[in-house]
Amino acid sequence: MIVRVKLPLGPTVRRKHGKNRKVALASSALLAPASLMAYVLGIWRLGSDMGLAGEFAITGLFSHWQIWMALGATLHIVAFALNRYGQSGDLRLPRVLMLGFGGVPATESSEQKAPASAR
Repeated sequence: MIVRVKLPLGPTVRRKHGKNRKVALASSALLAPASLMAYVLGIWRLGSDMGLAGEFAITGLFSHWQIWMALGATLHIVAFALNRYGQSGDLRLPRVLMLGFGGVPATESSEQKAPASAR
């Protein structure tokens, strides 16, 4: 005996831009304080090296202020990009930061692209 069960078809999966906007905004909101923490640890380590602050508690690779500042800058850029993606639905970054990412680089607006004779 063969039993066939007919199930109704669900909604069609569509490709659309900006489907993870809420996740991007939440991640951006969490990465912003993390970048601030990395900046603070970098400043603390730099102050410790100059004798202006107490002894730095972390040893090893993360005992260098350059690592903390680079980490803070990286987290800050990622939080900025995720915030822009969450607000507009498109990943738009300045051309300087487009180092092989799949996003669309920021371009001039239509008002700025007007020919010189129209000005």
